[in-house]
Amino acid sequence: MMIEKRDAHFEWDLEKERQNVAKHNVSFDEAIHAFLDEQRVIAEDIEHSMHELRYYCFGRVEGNVLTVRFTRRSDRIRIIGAGFWRKGRSIYEEAQKNRLH
Repeated sequence: MMIEKRDAHFEWDLEKERQNVAKHNVSFDEAIHAFLDEQRVIAEDIEHSMHELRYYCFGRVEGNVLTVRFTRRSDRIRIIGAGFWRKGRSIYEEAQKNRLH
């Protein structure tokens, strides 16, 4: 049985969140904040999009760039994983430089 958390726009598997917190120290409640960054960057996750389209959201959360892997299901964003990763920060910063030009 899969237990999920849902609100108006987001959902996730609670066991997957527990694993993410243990591995990356980021809860999915915290991951939602990346989507609130007006300068966020959304990119397709071509490596993991086998059965459904998956994406990355790179957004600033409390001074750091958080990377969130997600997919869309109906009218909800389903969070798959999240962490503060250097590659995500680099992508975000490069996108911000390109916005200035």
